[in-house]
Amino acid sequence: MKQVPPAAPVAPWLGGKKRLHPLILERIEAIPHRAYVEPFVGMGGIFLRRRFRPRLEVMNDRNGEIINLFRILQRHYPQLLEIMRFQICSRREFDRLRVTDPATLTDLERAARFLYLQRLSFGGKLDGVFGVSAGHGPRFSLARLEPVLDAAHERLDGVVFESLDWADLIPRYDTAETLFYLDPPYFGGENDYGRGIFDRAQFARIAEILGSLKGAFLLSINDTSEIRALFGRFHLEPVRLNYSVSAAGGTEAQELLVSNRERIATLL
Repeated sequence: MKQVPPAAPVAPWLGGKKRLHPLILERIEAIPHRAYVEPFVGMGGIFLRRRFRPRLEVMNDRNGEIINLFRILQRHYPQLLEIMRFQICSRREFDRLRVTDPATLTDLERAARFLYLQRLSFGGKLDGVFGVSAGHGPRFSLARLEPVLDAAHERLDGVVFESLDWADLIPRYDTAETLFYLDPPYFGGENDYGRGIFDRAQFARIAEILGSLKGAFLLSINDTSEIRALFGRFHLEPVRLNYSVSAAGGTEAQELLVSNRERIATLL
């Protein structure tokens, strides 16, 4: 393990673990591992905030726009900044880029488009609306964004990127020294990250694969009776918190941290 400076997520993301990440990071640091793998990395709300780097780190997401952004941040950061310098904060520009087919763009243009939309969309939703109102200024400001991107660029050094289905990824990296952190869509919100990417039947498949894992895992999910029934064979740690994904304000929710390492709760 090498201690490294943590970084903040480069853009908001639905389910970004803004309130839960301190506890998750404590649990991760309590589990010895030499490889760290996230099958559902999203915008890296946990991945980037970790303070220790094992010999192998793997970011995976089925959303190719996410992986393209992180790959560009790692390998072509100065070029990405140059493109971002010409972006203006405008509802018309937001709407234009939202309907632009990313397949018509270069990888650098795709990364800039995705980051722009994620910074400006309300709640970090993929199909979100222009998130600028009288109550707060825009999140897209290169003066404020550049230090965030710079820290993420440094933190991504040596990271391996994959864009596989989670069920294909886990067997490829499963060893006795691997730690998987899984942050799948919430039960009942399977389409929040795009239709066809994840369905409810996959929760049972996750439980099945994790049940035969060689390595360790930590999974965060909303606390429902269905989830408790599926993952009841593992250690379940309920966590209460407030969160908000709408202008209506925060709501209290109960989440679960699921692990095959029961000792971590008593080590802290």
